[in-house]
Amino acid sequence: MLNRIDDHHILASGTAIEAARRAARQVPPLWPLDSSVTVNPFLGQADWPLELAAARLGRVAGIRVTMPRSWYAARIRSGEINDADLDAALIGASAPDEPKARAELDAGLRAEPPCPTPLPTVADLAAEASGTDWPGVLTERISHWAADYFDTAQALWAAPKGRDAYDTWRDNARFDLTPEIAGLKGFAAFAARLPETAEQAILECVGYLGLSDRTLEVYFHRLLMSLGGWAQIGRYLLWQAELRDGSDRTLIDLLAIRLVWEKAIFRQYASSIEGEWFESRGAYAEEITSSADDVLDSVLQEAAEHAAQRRLAAVLAAETAIPVNGRAKLQMAFCIDVRSEVFRRALESLDPGIRTLGFAGFFGLGVSHRRFASDVEEYRLPPQLAPGSNSRSGDGSAAMVQLDQAARLGERATRAWGRFRLAAVSSFAFVEAMGPVYVNKLLRNGLGFAKVKHPNDPAPRFDPAPDVAFRIAMAEKVLRSMSLTHDFARLVVIAGHGASVVNNPHASMLHCGACGGFSGDVNARLLAGLLNDAVVRAGLAERGILVPDDTLFLAALHETTTDTVTLYKADRPSVAHAEDIGQLRRWFKAAGALTRAERALRLPGRPSAADLLRRARDWAQIRPEWGLTGCQAFIAAPRSRTAGRDLGGRVFLHNYVWREDEDFGVLEMIITAPIIVASWISLQYYGSTVAPQVFGAGNKLLHNITGGMGVVEGNGGLLRGGVPWQSIHDGEKFVHEPLRMSVAVEAPREAIATVLERHPDVRKLFDNRWLHLFALDDMGRWAWRYAGGSSWIGAFDDTSPQARLEPVPI
Repeated sequence: MLNRIDDHHILASGTAIEAARRAARQVPPLWPLDSSVTVNPFLGQADWPLELAAARLGRVAGIRVTMPRSWYAARIRSGEINDADLDAALIGASAPDEPKARAELDAGLRAEPPCPTPLPTVADLAAEASGTDWPGVLTERISHWAADYFDTAQALWAAPKGRDAYDTWRDNARFDLTPEIAGLKGFAAFAARLPETAEQAILECVGYLGLSDRTLEVYFHRLLMSLGGWAQIGRYLLWQAELRDGSDRTLIDLLAIRLVWEKAIFRQYASSIEGEWFESRGAYAEEITSSADDVLDSVLQEAAEHAAQRRLAAVLAAETAIPVNGRAKLQMAFCIDVRSEVFRRALESLDPGIRTLGFAGFFGLGVSHRRFASDVEEYRLPPQLAPGSNSRSGDGSAAMVQLDQAARLGERATRAWGRFRLAAVSSFAFVEAMGPVYVNKLLRNGLGFAKVKHPNDPAPRFDPAPDVAFRIAMAEKVLRSMSLTHDFARLVVIAGHGASVVNNPHASMLHCGACGGFSGDVNARLLAGLLNDAVVRAGLAERGILVPDDTLFLAALHETTTDTVTLYKADRPSVAHAEDIGQLRRWFKAAGALTRAERALRLPGRPSAADLLRRARDWAQIRPEWGLTGCQAFIAAPRSRTAGRDLGGRVFLHNYVWREDEDFGVLEMIITAPIIVASWISLQYYGSTVAPQVFGAGNKLLHNITGGMGVVEGNGGLLRGGVPWQSIHDGEKFVHEPLRMSVAVEAPREAIATVLERHPDVRKLFDNRWLHLFALDDMGRWAWRYAGGSSWIGAFDDTSPQARLEPVPI
């Protein structure tokens, strides 16, 4: 029967597995909760522009990748998007007849297209034919198994580890009678006869379902998307393995499991759905092309982004006071995180002698870190990179070793107590006997007085310690990357950031994305120690970086939930700087008050600035802060270009002085590392806003932590990745404006283009407009817009047809 309905040749085995691997790379990774970072959910679609990605994701996930048209229409009516923005977007879309295209655009704004319907799977067709929710049944069974398989020590009775996912699932399925109770006859016996390997299972299912080479990649992508966060965890494991030049088969195993379900369901319902499945296979084989609606939605999105670029350029063009020359009283390096922009602006307003800098929050030290009394390796660096060195908390002295052992014993006792009170045998007796003891804690937490754990480990150290040449080279690279090579202040503070909250599964997402979802204290303290090292300073002097003898580097941690600053002055005590540090503390207090007052205006209910200090301790608080909500642009330029301008906590700010970058190595680092990290953040918030049902984490009020890896919404279902709903919506309206990030770099266009030529994977993000690229002129004005193909046009000349026809080549 199956050979009879197949109208294409069945492909060779190697082609099927290659199609599976290509489909796997269309899925974004999902980091575990303890180190969750924002991830570009469109990572696999970077080879296509937005309208083609919309067509692909409409087929495999049933989502739109832009906002409803009413959202754009409201902004046009309010004047936020004007005619020039719409005209520029139409020109960018190369509309052959622009007046006609504008009329079609205006008409399209009045018609809301329906959400795409994903191509049906066998399970979908069987559900329609039988009335049984087979997609729901298989989702429940796969999730039940996956929560056990991927568990990271949350479960009291953990499943055995060390076996492949497919092998483990196959053994489990042989004894699972739930599918048969739901109506899938002989499923356990069917599972017992499955092939030994996932690859064999894939090939067998491909043949049984009559699939041809033209159907496979899209069909496999469709099945993986139906697994939600479980497939994303598989992609994460592959990502981590490839950072170490290895590989991981989990995602292929998950695809095999999902395919086996398709085959099992088809065995039972083939006679009922044969015709529909024949049509569906034809649809999977069709070439992916964008529809008129996809193109129109893409134009509207482009117009919204053009409007935001126009407004930001106007803010940066405004006149501001020129910074005072002379030696700075304080230099403070912050993470480029958009939340730092508000605090930096507040701090600089207190004294003209305060200068701030921006640099990716891991401060160029990509370490695998072990906290005090722990053997867990924490990767304190961007998720795109592999650690280059190791570090641990504590100085390794005999006294520190004793403290370490005592802390470990305490942690073991705490874990044993926790298991005792949760165990099936003792849990009810525990509640009866110990319940009254917990009344005080429950009241304290319920009234918002819960204890917040702040990073307080002993000072970190490199382990093993790098040799002198390596330390000098590391220090030089970091200082040059920050454009901090001369005119040092007496106090230079390296400030990481973190967000201490309680009862928040996504707490790590509020930490530093450049530090792998951890706070930035470790990297800041390591760098400050490195730059205070006399041997390192001597080596820097030989390389042209003269650090004055009276300059002290101190590490700090900026808490973004409370806008308080912890200063690690004990790492490097200095009596000579006591007065400077006293003044520094007063500045921090004043800047924190100013920042809280500004942030309070943005939060729901407009809490008082004092209330912000309590939000981090409130275990019922679903919005302790907005995180990176609102991020829309990245600027790499001297701080003088942005100082004194209110950027509303929406811009990543990286210090860069191109005239001090002799070989443009720093420019290359900025374009290929910090900008990519920021783009992941921007596009994660974008995806969670435009497609929350697929790329968002759902409602915090319904979250249940599963396996320690992620959350499900309610009491079961698929693992959810992305940003929670409460992080982008205030209950009445969206707070995040979904815009693809605009990148502005003050550097020669030739140098920028050369970097893009050397990094085609980065260049395609700009060519396909997942990111917008601008070059600033010598006055810091938005002068040039990257038009793709190494060509540039005037930054806001794109409303002219002539600008499109005659780009400026580099």
